[in-house]
Amino acid sequence: MSIQHTYQVNLNWKEGRKGLLQSPDLNSSIEVVTPPEFTKGIAGIWSPEHLFVASVSSCFMTTFLAVAEYSNFEFKNLVITAKGVLEKVDEKFMISEIALKVNLNIEDVSQKEKALKLIEKGEKACLITNSVKTNIKLESEVLV
Repeated sequence: MSIQHTYQVNLNWKEGRKGLLQSPDLNSSIEVVTPPEFTKGIAGIWSPEHLFVASVSSCFMTTFLAVAEYSNFEFKNLVITAKGVLEKVDEKFMISEIALKVNLNIEDVSQKEKALKLIEKGEKACLITNSVKTNIKLESEVLV
């Protein structure tokens, strides 16, 4: 038995290099543009490149939260910094690497090893990470 879910996104071009991203399933919309590094790009607004990196980062977060909850693991704070590298590979632009830096705060030093294992589990189970060819580099720090 196959599990299948669908996620619809609609994009309406507005002007220049700007569009409005919406979904019939969501209450908010996102303005998207060509990033400023490209011709006619616009600074200060979400780009497809930002959304791609955000997708990996947010998927890791939600997956980690599910893994931690399933494992009855408690923590105080979680902060994830993600940085994507755009470069030309074989004459094509691509996000070749995303560095995820995970900072997890816990109260009990005896839980540090478990925390690191759950972070690793979260990365391996992330469906977005499993769906892309971008190299994901995970760096984690667990603070007590």
